[in-house]
Amino acid sequence: MSTHAHSIAIWMLSLAVIALILLRPRRSPESVWAVAGALALVLTRLVPLHQAFSSVREGLNVYLFLSGMMLLAEVARLHGVFDWLAAQAMQHARGSRLRLFVLVYGVGVLVTALLSNDATAVVLTPAVLAVVRRGKVAPLPYLFACAFVANAASFVLPISNPANLVVFDNHLPPLALWLHRFLLPAALSIGATFLLLYAHHRSELRGGMDPHSAGPVHLDARGLRAAVGILLAAALLLLISAAGRPLGPPTCAIALGVLFAVSAPGFAGIWTAVRDVSWGVLPLVAGVFVLVGALNHAGALPLAVHALQGLATWSRTAGALAAAFGVGLAANLLNNLPVGLIGAAATQAAGASPVLRAAVLLGIDLGPNLSVTGSLATILWLIALRREGIEVSAGRFLRAGLLGMPPVLLLAVLALALAR
Repeated sequence: MSTHAHSIAIWMLSLAVIALILLRPRRSPESVWAVAGALALVLTRLVPLHQAFSSVREGLNVYLFLSGMMLLAEVARLHGVFDWLAAQAMQHARGSRLRLFVLVYGVGVLVTALLSNDATAVVLTPAVLAVVRRGKVAPLPYLFACAFVANAASFVLPISNPANLVVFDNHLPPLALWLHRFLLPAALSIGATFLLLYAHHRSELRGGMDPHSAGPVHLDARGLRAAVGILLAAALLLLISAAGRPLGPPTCAIALGVLFAVSAPGFAGIWTAVRDVSWGVLPLVAGVFVLVGALNHAGALPLAVHALQGLATWSRTAGALAAAFGVGLAANLLNNLPVGLIGAAATQAAGASPVLRAAVLLGIDLGPNLSVTGSLATILWLIALRREGIEVSAGRFLRAGLLGMPPVLLLAVLALALAR
């Protein structure tokens, strides 16, 4: 097979697999198609076995980070922390739908910042849905708040999104530099997304509800330990981030420590927490690493490098806007995880400026708020809703995304590019 035909075959197979991951024929797990695609690339000899193993090894830091964050989120769910947070929001809403919306959005910001956007999508969403059902109010405004804030707040801190580790290729900036670069864009992203969501759902947020419908929810001793443990874990991870160290291994180690500390002295619930984690995310990510490695060798990386080198000749603001919106559009078409992997390799190979690399991150994190296929967090959000018997069509999400994503991304990138 010629080099050209070899590259075309890799592109066709990889894009077909990405489509299957996003479409999930017969509701099959996404991980099945990712692993099958990686195996197909190896078995057809389009990708050498050693190259596939090398691609899988590159994701070690991401796997450990994801495992730790998912385990922390599961400990919180198992011991009622999310149910308590959602119930507190209902009680403090004092019968106001709008106030409940504000509180749910605020809880979403907190959970995303400290536990990653996947935790907001997977664990907070069902808790919020249970609360609004008891309150007998239209659930979609509150569910959309969970979905959109999971991406809008996903660059508040380095730990807020696994994609942050991917884009910076395991070399995250120290926390002080991260906050200097991203705090204002994140604040504007969170605030503007809230206002646009409110504008989109304002008719459903008028009126009141039964303020006592949630009922009292109390944290027992283990629930309290879980909440304290998660706050301490977040603080430790921020200290590690401030030192510029990799986050994967310490996240996993800290999560295991919290799990055992919360379960002591009888260690009840350890197996339940471990069993209920969505471990299928890990082979999904590993399979995507193999697919992206193949695409990079088939020409995706040179194309991306050429595009970034071209943008480097533009003005600071124009280049940042083009990079963010280009990457954001690609993320909605192909999902932000593979696009983030290609973007990470391209920014490093092109020697992209810090502003251009930060713009790529904004496109990866915030851009996916346009469509249901844009980010792993949104896909997990959809899966969580389907389990509860709720279907949100791609068209309905797109209508909200068209209203909310482009102006928010524009605002965030301008804040990034114009900052000193």
